[in-house]
Amino acid sequence: MTGELPITTDPSVGSGVERFETGSLPLMPGRRVRAKVLSHQPWGVLVAIAGYEEAGISASVDMIALYSGTGIGFDELTALFPPVGSEIDAVVQEVRRHHPPASVRLSILPADLECLTWPCDFCGERTTVSPGGDALVLDVRSNDGPGSLTVITHRHCLAERIRPENGGERIRALRLGRE
Repeated sequence: MTGELPITTDPSVGSGVERFETGSLPLMPGRRVRAKVLSHQPWGVLVAIAGYEEAGISASVDMIALYSGTGIGFDELTALFPPVGSEIDAVVQEVRRHHPPASVRLSILPADLECLTWPCDFCGERTTVSPGGDALVLDVRSNDGPGSLTVITHRHCLAERIRPENGGERIRALRLGRE
């Protein structure tokens, strides 16, 4: 072999078929966005994220999940639903890219708009996902097919799991986005 890549007959390789939805890539947990409320649902609201209307992204604010455990009754909760047609400030809480279209869950809680935290997928302790925080957001993909998953981790939790011989990557995990 002369270093050339083998030719494949697999129609998904090199045929322009995307294995990974890319329109939602700029939407990461912790990013603030504007959204227009499209409809009310029993659990919350469906929204369109400004600038992503043509990307086919499904977006929502799960009001029940946001306010669970607060003691707010159903009637009080539905009164908090933003009106259909209104524009709201929100922060990306989760992005699911298991299969197209991407699904985005937003938060409108004032505390999350100020500083979103999320449990680290390695240690379980909360990490700050908002800009300037200590979290890294990893989009994990496979060469075998479409879709991805998102892993949120403390910088140090990821760095500790990179083998010691790969010191450069350990250091980059601690510095990424801070230089």
